[in-house]
Amino acid sequence: MTTATAPRLGASPVRPLSALVVLLGTLIGLLAAAGPASAHAALIASNPKDGAVVATAPAEVTLTFSEQIAMGDDSIRVLEPSGKRADTARIRDLGTGGTVMYGVTLHSGLPDGTYTVAWQAVSADSHPVSGAFTFSIGAPSASTVALPDQQAGGGAVGVLYGIARYAAYAGFVLLAGGAAFVLLCWRRGAAVRPVQCLVVTGWVTLTAATLAMLLLRGPYTAAGSLADVADLGALGDVLETKTGAALVSRLLLLGAAALFVAVLFGAYARRDDGTQEKRDLAFGLGLGGTVVAAGIAATWALSEHASTGIQPGVAMPVDVLHLLAVALWLGGLVTLLTALHRVPDVERAAVLRFSRVAFASVVVLTATGIYQSWRQVGSWSALTGTRYGQLLLVKIGLVVVMVAVAWLSRRWTLRLTEVTASAAAPAERTREAGEAGDADEVDAAGQESGGTESGASADPERAAQLARQRAAVATAERRRVRDADGERTGLRRSVLVEAGVAVVLLAVTTVLTSTEPGRTEEEARGAGERAAATAPAAGPTEISLPFDTGGENGEGTVRLSLDPAQPGGNEMHVWAETPGGDPLDAPELKVSFTLTAKQIGPLPITPDRVAPGHWSASAVQIPMPGEWQVKVTVRTSDFDQTTVDETIQIG
Repeated sequence: MTTATAPRLGASPVRPLSALVVLLGTLIGLLAAAGPASAHAALIASNPKDGAVVATAPAEVTLTFSEQIAMGDDSIRVLEPSGKRADTARIRDLGTGGTVMYGVTLHSGLPDGTYTVAWQAVSADSHPVSGAFTFSIGAPSASTVALPDQQAGGGAVGVLYGIARYAAYAGFVLLAGGAAFVLLCWRRGAAVRPVQCLVVTGWVTLTAATLAMLLLRGPYTAAGSLADVADLGALGDVLETKTGAALVSRLLLLGAAALFVAVLFGAYARRDDGTQEKRDLAFGLGLGGTVVAAGIAATWALSEHASTGIQPGVAMPVDVLHLLAVALWLGGLVTLLTALHRVPDVERAAVLRFSRVAFASVVVLTATGIYQSWRQVGSWSALTGTRYGQLLLVKIGLVVVMVAVAWLSRRWTLRLTEVTASAAAPAERTREAGEAGDADEVDAAGQESGGTESGASADPERAAQLARQRAAVATAERRRVRDADGERTGLRRSVLVEAGVAVVLLAVTTVLTSTEPGRTEEEARGAGERAAATAPAAGPTEISLPFDTGGENGEGTVRLSLDPAQPGGNEMHVWAETPGGDPLDAPELKVSFTLTAKQIGPLPITPDRVAPGHWSASAVQIPMPGEWQVKVTVRTSDFDQTTVDETIQIG
């Protein structure tokens, strides 16, 4: 027999692996909650703009987003400086021609000061988005508005929701991958208790995580607290959404999965190998299990990244294939690790079959991953310059490491195959000797206790001690047989490393699903820049012109505001002030606009006097954009008059 140099494993690799899963699950929740702004729909424009100062109160506030969103009745709130609601809570969909725009009407007669606009919504791929900005009417002022620090998707609810997301993926991997390992690679494993526990744990984990996500979904998208989990009204609203329907569908499919698991570990496990009945049952379980697993995977594809963006009709089935391949590879890997550790005599043929299944899974993962990467990233700049792209590079690196370790595992597997004939007989003799030794020790122990069953029964404490001794002897013998096979020890070690990397890989994948895709981020950035370049100015263009008519009290300053300073209708306000800042009530004030480059104008405007030192005109028509010369004529007495001018950019 070939001598192996692989170091011996510790007592139990399953426990530290479980601890690592829990630790990384917590980390994923923290990462997801730490960045709730990593959303998939971005605010690219607003009117008024953030920080704008407008002369008069706008009739409504509009918000433009990079992609489709879902809004409720209270998704946009406009707050006065005092904190009082300034909007009518009537949100209108103003989107046309692919533009995603929503508006909310404001009350009339709003006072001057700084206003706060707070908004929250749910993007098309189920992730919450929120934000706030301010604008001022007349002039900025102090504001008493206190917005909550917690954004949608943040806080304790965000942490728990992130952990539940990770647990759901992990549970699906164990459930689907473990069951597939039994049917495709190691049918005898259906009767092995540790394998049964692993698959059932996957089902319980996925079911519990799905229920948790369904209850947490309401406060998660609405920036609520843990107490809101008990709000049945919010739960009802969640059930009407795409994500709520997907979670409920997953729970129904998990009911079918429970029946599948019961048959697999019940009727199927009890059938004798090689019988036609067992083969027929295996075919039925394989077909039904594939349908159920694909349906569960589709609940992610129909509600998250794959359902939005470009080519959703292709992306959703590709996403289902990707998830199934992940489950086959990673779930089968954990099941193999469990079998190698807990069942010393797992057939080498089963390991070889899993090696082929894993290779096919990696091929599918590579093909679907390339498509998903192109679809979600789209450019080299997005791959290196966005958080999604950087996480994707980390994921690719982990996959490369896993494939490299898998290659080593395959080398160990081939060595196992080479020594099968020479190792089978000694291993069998060792097991028989161990069983004989167990019997001798039990007989000796029985003689010490009196040699009869009645003696053992008369001393229950002694009987319990004998049972513990027998169990310890059997366990020690199994470990001795297991550790005597150096190739199997090396294989266990490499598979354990694979499983550890797989846990981290699953963690990074979970973060990726809650991170804004690089393509979307770049498109939103570009759309924001285009909107900033082409959108109407949110606030007025204002100029100040000093004048001196030459007469008594003839000095002062004219301040002119034009809103929105765009082609079409504009609102103009003019103020005249003395050098000390007091209103100057001039007998006459006139304004004209001239576009010298196009030989248009002058366009005369005689504004109406609304107050001492204040004139306005509400329908100033500017025919086209350009650099317009504004002339203001001020008369301070019957004989004292002057005209001042300045050039402003309109449009």
